[in-house]
Amino acid sequence: MRPARPSTLFCAFLTLLNDRLGESLIFPLLPFLLAGFTGDGRTLGLLTGSYAVAQFLATPLIGALSDRYGRKPVIAVCVAGSVLSLSLFSATIAFPWADAWPAAAAAGVPLALLFTARLIDGLSGGTAATAAAVLADISTPENRARAFGLIGVAFGLGFILGPALGGVLGQVNVNLPLLVAVGIAALNLVLVLLLLPETHPVEARIALPRKRELQPFTQLSRVFRNPQVRRLCGAFLLFFLAFNGFTGVLVLYFKQAFGWGPGLAGAAFLIVGVVATVVQGGLIGPLVKRFGEWRLTLAGLGFVISGCVLVPLASRDLARPMVFTAVALLALGTGLVTPCLRSLVSRRLDDSGQGAALGSLQGLQSLGSFLGPPLAGLAYETLGRTSPFWLGVGLLLLVASLVAGGTARRPGAMAAS
Repeated sequence: MRPARPSTLFCAFLTLLNDRLGESLIFPLLPFLLAGFTGDGRTLGLLTGSYAVAQFLATPLIGALSDRYGRKPVIAVCVAGSVLSLSLFSATIAFPWADAWPAAAAAGVPLALLFTARLIDGLSGGTAATAAAVLADISTPENRARAFGLIGVAFGLGFILGPALGGVLGQVNVNLPLLVAVGIAALNLVLVLLLLPETHPVEARIALPRKRELQPFTQLSRVFRNPQVRRLCGAFLLFFLAFNGFTGVLVLYFKQAFGWGPGLAGAAFLIVGVVATVVQGGLIGPLVKRFGEWRLTLAGLGFVISGCVLVPLASRDLARPMVFTAVALLALGTGLVTPCLRSLVSRRLDDSGQGAALGSLQGLQSLGSFLGPPLAGLAYETLGRTSPFWLGVGLLLLVASLVAGGTARRPGAMAAS
């Protein structure tokens, strides 16, 4: 362990903030950015999911590389990948394909470049995990929880600033938020190269594991073979599949059903950021002590289901109050479900099973984030605009059943919660 320098904490914090800010700036604007190329929900879903699948496949390798070669070079390469991907995405959106190169536009070159940019961003998306490793390197066991608090602060701030900046700047020029994201990532890269020291000493480095150990599906198969957590991990996967599915088409629905522009779409996601930050930053601890993880998980699922029902029921005249209420409920529910479901998995394992199982939950989250948006986009185009929300409700009811059954089967589970 090395003593924490202000530059180390600042670089780690900026890297975490950049990781979330890049996504939260762009995501609410995707349907508007793609308007010149496609308005198809299937394409939007695939583009949203492409980032997640690339991250799912690359994250185990990125973590192993940081253990073998150090944190600084891995963070630098990942942030450079973010700069490259955002620059490619921005340039593709800004280029006048129809006038300057109509043959390429007709052949689908712009969409291919956008998918390439998202895949590069996903493959280099291990910045958050490596920045968290930096915080672990410079922390003692006694203050590690406090150091890790920076992760929640950075993520919360990213979810608040991103939609706010994206909504305001997007009304000026829809490509302007992309340029800001490129600038922030470039600044992040310069500061990492100039200020971030190496926190993982040579003597602590380990060899790369076998190729089989780096395959994400190998890790996931282990957790599903454990009968203690099988149902809860299945619930975790289905929750993120459902949630990322209907949120993947949410802005497209706002645009087509209500005629909303970037400003209102950004405002909806700003509400999500504020509520999620309040819940996970200050309320979750006291709530767990008062009600327990089991009850809070089921209550959170109830909030998410309520929000999911409100969106398709909203009329054009009442869209703002109903949608803003719905997204607040979605954020509240997700802020309860995610940490509490992780905790339920943790409590059903002994110490020897913690690392592998809890590490696999991140893989399950990424897998659900990959599968959900394309499936929701397919339903949006083939079954109707509101179908992803009603399908999401069905999946969330199944999640609630798995949580209730998987937890109740353990003797004394309710009492423990």
